[in-house]
Amino acid sequence: MSTGYHNIHQPIIDRCLQGDRSAHYEIYKLYSKAMYNTCLRITGDEMDAEDVLQESFVSAFKNLQSFKGTASFGSWLKRIVINNAINMVKKRRLDFESVEGKEDEGAFAEPNQEADITYDVALVKEGISRLPEGYRLVLSLYLIEGYDHKEIGQILGITESTSKSQFNRSKKKLREILKEELKYAG
Repeated sequence: MSTGYHNIHQPIIDRCLQGDRSAHYEIYKLYSKAMYNTCLRITGDEMDAEDVLQESFVSAFKNLQSFKGTASFGSWLKRIVINNAINMVKKRRLDFESVEGKEDEGAFAEPNQEADITYDVALVKEGISRLPEGYRLVLSLYLIEGYDHKEIGQILGITESTSKSQFNRSKKKLREILKEELKYAG
């Protein structure tokens, strides 16, 4: 392969392409945990995440010949996983609020009193899981998966400004959830 990118799992991928079932299992073992976490962050539901994970691996193995090796196998697989997870969420009739032309007053403001609060990772994960689907999806794609708002808009079929608005509203809602949790925990 003369792409300039060396894929460390290429020998296993080559064995998969030759029909070696044990190589399929090796790939699954290597990537399933990370891909499951991605599925769970996007779908917000363990059973849906498991379904998306299985569907994604089946799809990846069926289309393995289309993997060109110009990026890592993990990146290629993650793209499949994210697309399938988003499709699962869309099937649940995700409703995004259209905020075209509306001001979202205060959404960009960061209250000074909250600047010193630090949150436990588990508490933040719990808070994210309690967000409405639209908020959770945009927040996960932006903060965790690293997409910008233009890309999120293209993926979800919404405008860039709607993505930004959903993201800011999700941050605000997450702060409210975390404040509530801290109030009851402390």
